[in-house]
Amino acid sequence: MDDDDADYMQGSDDEDYGFDYSDNEDANESGSADVENMYYKAKSKKDDNPEEALKEFRAIVDQEEEQGDWGFKALKQSTKLLYLTLRRPKDALKTYIQLLTYTKSAVTRNYSEKTINGILDYVGGGKGGMVEVDILEEFYQATKAALVEAKNERLSVKTNLKLAKLWLDRKEFARLSKLIRDLHNATGSINDGDDQSQRGTQLLEIYALEIQMYNETKNFKKLKVG
Repeated sequence: MDDDDADYMQGSDDEDYGFDYSDNEDANESGSADVENMYYKAKSKKDDNPEEALKEFRAIVDQEEEQGDWGFKALKQSTKLLYLTLRRPKDALKTYIQLLTYTKSAVTRNYSEKTINGILDYVGGGKGGMVEVDILEEFYQATKAALVEAKNERLSVKTNLKLAKLWLDRKEFARLSKLIRDLHNATGSINDGDDQSQRGTQLLEIYALEIQMYNETKNFKKLKVG
């Protein structure tokens, strides 16, 4: 079992959607075993025959009658293959966008968050080669749209902070300045007392990014005001 599957097993234990299983579960076991076998067969081909692995992962998704665990895992592997191995970031973005639709109910919130963070880490980390800024931004925009729909404000702010650090590293100061304003607005709208310590930590990160941006752009007037 690799890290991807280990994360899945941990995620399954952390949160329960309270599904009620009927007697039909036994009837579905054979089908689930078949899909599981398809998944591990495809996974075994990732290194030697990534294109064939990609086709087999796609077959898992295409045969699903409703979104489920194995389809999510197949899309996760497809995104990774396309981005890191085959160096096709635009195609990776398409599978990632489809994967995000599974986060609504097909997998646990904990597992979906780990998956999203993992994908954004390698997308922004340059492991698949330097990606165009527009493609990078599209990954994040798709993520933010999904998180807004899921009303996951905590992860939305964390995702924006991750993107802000990328814009700083790439010296995309116009994009960074706009994002910092958005972050201030987002953290300012949190009123729940339970979120105050987290909000304070986020604000410190935002101010640190802001100071670094003003240093990089030699905006000493803003630094003095701060």
